[in-house]
Amino acid sequence: MRAGLFWLNDRQWARIEPHLPRGLTGPDRDDDRRIVSGIIHMLQSGARWRDCPREYGPYTTIYNRFNRWAKRGRWCAIFEALAKPGEDGVVLSLDSTSIKAHRCASGGKGGKHNQAIGRSRGGRTTKIHALSDPLCRPIVLHLTPGQDADIAAAPDVLALAPPMSALLADKGYDGDKLRGEIIRRGAKPVIPNKSNRVVIHRFNKRAYKGRNVIERCFCRLKDFRRIATRYDKLARNFLAAVHLAALVAYWLN
Repeated sequence: MRAGLFWLNDRQWARIEPHLPRGLTGPDRDDDRRIVSGIIHMLQSGARWRDCPREYGPYTTIYNRFNRWAKRGRWCAIFEALAKPGEDGVVLSLDSTSIKAHRCASGGKGGKHNQAIGRSRGGRTTKIHALSDPLCRPIVLHLTPGQDADIAAAPDVLALAPPMSALLADKGYDGDKLRGEIIRRGAKPVIPNKSNRVVIHRFNKRAYKGRNVIERCFCRLKDFRRIATRYDKLARNFLAAVHLAALVAYWLN
């Protein structure tokens, strides 16, 4: 095995293999372990798909598997099956991070907004919104165009959230409507007040210090070069890449 290539080890494969699709029509698939390892290697390296090392097989097979399963929502389904905090009522952290969209990410059908690309102060960007547990592990991942406000995307993220005891977020999420939604879900909002807020809400400053887990989560995801910079034209493909990177970084060990 050539040095520098990624291969799923036995423990990682034992976690992911039961969740791969079965009984699909068409010819028998090539070695799933080799192909999925090749996809993950490409996410880590950030190289063009056509530059995929030959040890993984034809690059067309690697890309077609990634693209086809992204279109069918397979990668998202595998992530949802494995990304379980293990218990209800955990403390979750909410935040977003901006990802620079490379010029080759242009041209997706349906327009930039439908492909979660927008223009912000950082140029053409996509935002990854995430919920993280106390171990930095992402539970929910969601995309929006880069100029969208964090608080505007929060309801869509919370709709996918498991039961929680508290939600930690920065003051960008300070809004009465969002606070009410968090409380309605049986959780306690731990959100600092904006400077212009009239009615001041008390919050646990000591608990708020735990919000750094979401920042560490994003830092680790950006170790994957195809996550740190978006090259995919389609939002569904980029979101699939984020889900797969999150699985490798946090949920297959």
